[in-house]
Amino acid sequence: MLGVGGVGSAALYHLAHRGVRVLGLDRFPPGHDRGSSHGATRIIRQAYFEHPDYVPLVLRAYRLWDELSERAGGTLREEAGLLEIGPPQGEVVAGVLASASAHGLEVEQLTAEQIHRRWPGFQVPEGLTGVYERRAGLLRVERCVAAHAAQAVQAGAELLADRQVLGWQADGSGVAVQTDRETLRANYLVICAGAWATQMLAGVGIRFEVRRKPVFWFETFNDAYRSDRSPAFLYELPTGIFYGTPQIDGAGVKVAEHTGGNEVADPLNINREITAADLAPVERFVRQCLPHAAARVTQHSVCMYTMSPDAQFVVDRHPAHPQVIFVAGLSGHGFKFAPVLGEIVADLVKSGVTNYPIGFLRSTRFGTETRGQIAEASDEVSEP
Repeated sequence: MLGVGGVGSAALYHLAHRGVRVLGLDRFPPGHDRGSSHGATRIIRQAYFEHPDYVPLVLRAYRLWDELSERAGGTLREEAGLLEIGPPQGEVVAGVLASASAHGLEVEQLTAEQIHRRWPGFQVPEGLTGVYERRAGLLRVERCVAAHAAQAVQAGAELLADRQVLGWQADGSGVAVQTDRETLRANYLVICAGAWATQMLAGVGIRFEVRRKPVFWFETFNDAYRSDRSPAFLYELPTGIFYGTPQIDGAGVKVAEHTGGNEVADPLNINREITAADLAPVERFVRQCLPHAAARVTQHSVCMYTMSPDAQFVVDRHPAHPQVIFVAGLSGHGFKFAPVLGEIVADLVKSGVTNYPIGFLRSTRFGTETRGQIAEASDEVSEP
C-alpha cells in the first residue's frame, strides 16, 4: 500500500479486516499535515452536485464512517447540515436538486429571506437561492485517518510511516517496491499516493495536476457559526466557489475557496506561508456573505487538491499491470468517500471485481487502455 492518508488508511483497514496480509508505506505518520487529509474538518453530503452516480457510494460511506466510529470509540461524523447557495440554474443548486430527485434524498429549497431568518450568519447575494441538506455535516479528518490506521494495525496490518518510496516495478505477476531503505515484494500493489500520484502512476497516461489550497479560520463576533447553531456552507458565486464549516473550537469559522489554486511542482516542498493574494478572495467572501465573522484570521493551513482532467475520481487497475490498483485524482471532494473507496480496493484485491457502481470512475474515460475487469463487474451488478 503506497500512501496511508485518507483513502490509503481506509484501504489498509478493509484489507486487514478481510484477512489480507498488508503493509502500508508512508513518509509521514497517519493524520499528518503534509498532504491532503488534514485541517480539522471535511464536509460530508449526500445530494452530490458533481455527479449523481456518486450518491450510492456516499450513502455506503455514511454507514462505514459510523461503523468505524463504533469500533474506534469516538465521534467521527457530526450531522450539522449543509447550506448550499448559488444561481438557480448554476452548477451547485441545480446539481443538488437533480441528485436529490434521482435518489429520493431529503433536500429543502429556500429563498434568501428564509435563509437569513433561519441562520442570520449568512447573507445571500441578490439573484441567488439556496438548498439545505439536513443529513449532511462534518467529518473530523485527522481523527478519521488515525482511526482507520489504528484499527488496521489492530486487525494485523503492518504500517511503516517513515519510508520514502522511490519507485516500483512489475515483478512477474507481483510487484517490487523500492524505498529509501529496502526493496519490498508483494503479490499486489495499491497506490493511494494523493499529490504524489503523477510520480507513482507515470505509466497510466493521465496527467494529475496538484493545486495548492490555503484554508483559513476567522474570528467570529458571536455564536452564529457554532456547530450546534450553524450548518456547513458552500456558495457558488461569479468569483468562484467558497465553502466553510462551523466553529467546533476556539479557532473560529473555517473558510476556503474550492475553485482556483496555484499548481504545485513539488508536493514535498509546497509553500506553506500565506500571501496577501491567498487571503484576498476569501476575505472578500467573508465580508460579503458572513456578516458575523470578523476579518481577523486566527489560524491557517495549506493542503493540496490532486485534480484529474475532469475533476472526478479515477479508480482502476494499471493499464499494463493488473496486479496494481490505484485510486487517484480525488480533485478536492474525495475524503468523505474514503471508507467506501477502501472497501472497493479490498474487493479488487480479494476477488478482482466489485459490486459497487464505479464504471463512471474508470480511467478508460480518458482514452487510456485498461483490461476492463473492474468495469465489467461494476456494470453488471446493482448497488449494494
